[in-house]
Amino acid sequence: MTVYQAYRPEIGGPAARDGRFPAVWKRDRMTWIKPSFLWMMYRCGWGLKEGQETVLAVEISREGFEWALRNSCLSHYVRGLHENAAAWKRELRRSPARVQWDPERDLRLNPLPYRSLQLGLAGEAAARYADEWIVGIEDVTPLARQIHGLVRAGEPAAAAGLLPEERPYPVADEVLAHLRP
Repeated sequence: MTVYQAYRPEIGGPAARDGRFPAVWKRDRMTWIKPSFLWMMYRCGWGLKEGQETVLAVEISREGFEWALRNSCLSHYVRGLHENAAAWKRELRRSPARVQWDPERDLRLNPLPYRSLQLGLAGEAAARYADEWIVGIEDVTPLARQIHGLVRAGEPAAAAGLLPEERPYPVADEVLAHLRP
């Protein structure tokens, strides 16, 4: 499956060229992966925000993605889903991955009435992501800029025709049950 990230050119360029993150990529920081291209465009400003100029499409294994979901915790406390705030904090401390559900975005990067998953990876999850789950990395910055140019030129149909194909991810209920607010 494809997830998106945006980095400085010093990280994004070598990652796309070599198919893995370079040594300067910080394994000790949480890294957020986004299965939604348009949500990534919202986050990185079409690759124009400082430090996020290189947009990457990272192909990862389904097994890795589902491992992260199974070993994740919501990034915020939800009454009724968690026993109490203290139990959620304990779960958050021991989970190597975090999930946020943020509004999906349209071509103009406006929020849509449904949510898209953002998955934060730290510790063991970040190491597995970098060392085991990645199948390939592609620099999609030119595509992001082309789509953005068409949106700015008032050609949304042409822009939409270039968007990467995305479908709902089929996953067993037990994988997501602990992540549904």
